[in-house]
Amino acid sequence: MRQYPARPWVGIGVVVHKGQDILLIKRSKAPNKGVWSLPGGAQDLGETIIEGAKREVLEETNIETCDHFLIDCLDSIHRDQQGKVEYHYTLIEISCLYQSGILRALDDATDAKWVPFDQIQGMNLPKNTQLIIEKSYLSRKASLTDE
Repeated sequence: MRQYPARPWVGIGVVVHKGQDILLIKRSKAPNKGVWSLPGGAQDLGETIIEGAKREVLEETNIETCDHFLIDCLDSIHRDQQGKVEYHYTLIEISCLYQSGILRALDDATDAKWVPFDQIQGMNLPKNTQLIIEKSYLSRKASLTDE
């Protein structure tokens, strides 16, 4: 059970680059329902982190990805009004490149879009999401080309 869990869940967040654009989804479920964020979700049993990153992006956006690498690991802990842990994820953040596919919001996303990196700050993203995107972008900046 993800809400009020007995232990943390492993989650995977994915920064997908397409030229200067970053893929964002609007979440359809708690936590952060209705908030723009990165595609991602819980790692499945027997699945590698990279397999999970590829699967989550495909399930939520119809996009295939390549050239994956680790950006960072974060804690995402949400408490209810009484201070009890309602959600607890250990998030593994992955950077990758767009490979193919026509963007569509699917599964846990109510919307999906490509956002130019220089417009990311105007998306009201959670602070940690903003920092992960910046870290990923800076690590790829030299190799990014407009498509």
